[in-house]
Amino acid sequence: MENTRVGFAMCGSFCMLAKTLEQLPRLTEAGFDITPIMSETAYETDTRFGTAEHFRKRIADATGKEIIHTVREAEPIGPKKLLDLLIIAPCTGNTLGKLASGITDSSVTMAAKAHLRNKRPLLIAVSTNDALSASAKNIGALLNTKNVFFVPMGQDDPGNKETSLVADMGLLLPASIAALEGRQLQPLILA
Repeated sequence: MENTRVGFAMCGSFCMLAKTLEQLPRLTEAGFDITPIMSETAYETDTRFGTAEHFRKRIADATGKEIIHTVREAEPIGPKKLLDLLIIAPCTGNTLGKLASGITDSSVTMAAKAHLRNKRPLLIAVSTNDALSASAKNIGALLNTKNVFFVPMGQDDPGNKETSLVADMGLLLPASIAALEGRQLQPLILA
């Protein structure tokens, strides 16, 4: 995996940002050259889970690169063939819907559109409370889309949030390797 160019795009599932960032060292140790991307919302919003500045600093420190955070900055990913793999982690229900519908109005959706035009893998790590309700159709559509793969996921709190699914961020590295090999890491749905 040495010198594999990976875009690491983060959306506004704020409760998952810290857990997701814990995986960056594993990816860089595996030889991935990480280009950070953040949705405009994740880049600018302070929440009870931390300030935007805190997360931006952690990402910049971990990757040593400027964060792509606008549509204009993300657009060259396609024409310049900048990435071998694009990871969206965490991926919100909002972004799932946009990807499934071909809407390109954020840095993350533009990065995905630009990247997929090169027939290279996109890996999605779902984190949404409506995965088994309103977002289910979008997950289904993306499961049937060429070059789109998912990090295995499961219900995070079935007793209190029965429609919520969250990707197992600890599986980002093996799911990335599988996606680069053109296959879905199994099992997709975790017990």
